[in-house]
Amino acid sequence: MNPTSFSCWLGIDVAKAKLDCTLLRDGKYRSKVVNNNAAGFAQLQDWLLKQHVSGPLHVCMEATSVYWEAIAQYLADAGHVVSVINPALAKAHAQSCGLRSKTDAIDARLLADFCREKCPPAWQPLSPSELALRALVLRHQALVEMQTQEKNRLGTARAAVDSSLREHLAWFDKELQRIEQAIAQQIDDDPDLRGKRELLDSIPGLGERTIATLLAYLGQMRRFERAGAFVAFAGLCPRLHESGSSVHGKPRLSKVGHAFLRRALYMPAMVTLWRTDWGRAFRDRLAANGKPPKLIIGAMMRKLAQVAFGVLKSGQPFNPALHAA
Repeated sequence: MNPTSFSCWLGIDVAKAKLDCTLLRDGKYRSKVVNNNAAGFAQLQDWLLKQHVSGPLHVCMEATSVYWEAIAQYLADAGHVVSVINPALAKAHAQSCGLRSKTDAIDARLLADFCREKCPPAWQPLSPSELALRALVLRHQALVEMQTQEKNRLGTARAAVDSSLREHLAWFDKELQRIEQAIAQQIDDDPDLRGKRELLDSIPGLGERTIATLLAYLGQMRRFERAGAFVAFAGLCPRLHESGSSVHGKPRLSKVGHAFLRRALYMPAMVTLWRTDWGRAFRDRLAANGKPPKLIIGAMMRKLAQVAFGVLKSGQPFNPALHAA
């Protein structure tokens, strides 16, 4: 994407209820606040027309929960170039500018500046099938978390609410089964997702839930140019802490990325390390080099992300010979 092709930049600070927008053009900033709904989107588009935005517009926003998805899709459908960035990048940019204050208006202005200076890559809208799959996967995860909360309450509940909790838990079991069937059907009905599921299923250690999660975020391969980009998106890159000759901190996962993906890969990493041949070879090699168990688990989570990207990118099933110790 050529930075010189844009003359206007729009930064949007996204919240659940509202959008703080700042338009940067000719070195001047203009601001507008609209609701985060269809009426607000139309109001924003009308405002842009009143600002005489006729040429290409580059829009930048943070990936804030799921609240950014609707406005990103709306602006992309309107023909604008939309970039959705990791909030950590916006925070680093703010720190580099020496700002001490933080408000929604300031954040929107910073995003417009970031968009102009860094020209981040364009966000690629998901297909309707991928959007539906992601919604189902997120709903399943939310139900699992609520089910766990109810199970914890059952252990300390008084007799008066015991039956209510058990009925609710029974409903969770049925609803989770229904959602799992809907996820499987959603993948079966899409030839592209179905083929990618078969490729991911060739990786020893990955189960149905993990495969569905990976497809929800990795199904659209053009979003990531290389495996390292997907690893960074999941926050699985190693973070080093060294300085001079006296500071030698232990490497840790950066965790600057999608926490849901990291959670989804934790148990598969454990299974792979202890119950598959290629995982045991991987574990033994790192252990022989003196690596501690937690680091080995993190390394396998990263390895699984890389392997998943590799099989989808190449279109070839998992080959253990390529990942031997």
